[in-house]
Amino acid sequence: MSDKSNPYKVPTTGHVWDDNLAELLNDPPKWWMIGFWASIAMVVIYFLVYPSIPLVHTHFKGLMGWTAIKELKQDVSAIEKVRAKYENRLPGMSAAAILADDELTQYVTRSAKVLFGDNCAACHGTGGAGNPNFPVLVDDDWLWGGKIENIVQTITNGRRGNMPAHAGKLSQQEIADLAKHVKALSEGGEYAPGKEIFMGKGACFACHGQDAKGMTALGSANLTDGIWRFSGTEEGIIYTIAHGVNDPKDPQTRNAVMPKFGGKMSKTEINKLAVYVYKLGGGQ
Repeated sequence: MSDKSNPYKVPTTGHVWDDNLAELLNDPPKWWMIGFWASIAMVVIYFLVYPSIPLVHTHFKGLMGWTAIKELKQDVSAIEKVRAKYENRLPGMSAAAILADDELTQYVTRSAKVLFGDNCAACHGTGGAGNPNFPVLVDDDWLWGGKIENIVQTITNGRRGNMPAHAGKLSQQEIADLAKHVKALSEGGEYAPGKEIFMGKGACFACHGQDAKGMTALGSANLTDGIWRFSGTEEGIIYTIAHGVNDPKDPQTRNAVMPKFGGKMSKTEINKLAVYVYKLGGGQ
């Protein structure tokens, strides 16, 4: 072994590589050894204080008796104490009464976010902006009405859209002309051949109204505002006209069903959720 491999003359293990690199037997720095033994001591303390060692039928529960479940329950209890002064007032109150109380409204719009996330976000998006083919809740366009009473009713009883398929009633050309008219309506215009079908053979005015602004009682869409539940392209409109919405006779029909939450949620929860939806920005 050359002097270059061990210039400080420190004892080695005898392992030398390339006649130039020796494995020395230096003691580690003192600070490192202190940290090493301290870490071992911390492991022992941790094993004694917290649940750790599995036994035959159970486990060592630790000197403190701590568990994550206990900590969770303590945290939930602390939160419930803060919420109690609001939650105790809500049972028996209508959604309209909650909206009339600014303090309660602020509380509900914060706390009901969890209800919305658990029950509504899958379809309507986390912020109410709507996932594809589901209604947007942050605008002022409502199929069934945007008053607080309407929203409570919608959540309680659910909704089911209904539009008959026209593929067997109108020719392809008539459907294409009607789609052009509907598209033109959303842009502030009209298409004469399609308008004639809208007001005549297609009888679209019966649900959407002669002004094409829809009817809340029927849940029919406003065709003049440029807001689309489904595709707003001409091809998408043709598909909707041809196959309808929830038409049991057409296997290719659009699906538009909102489940009811009455019976699944308490009246208080429904009222809280209705206030939350109302305050997303589109409530009337």
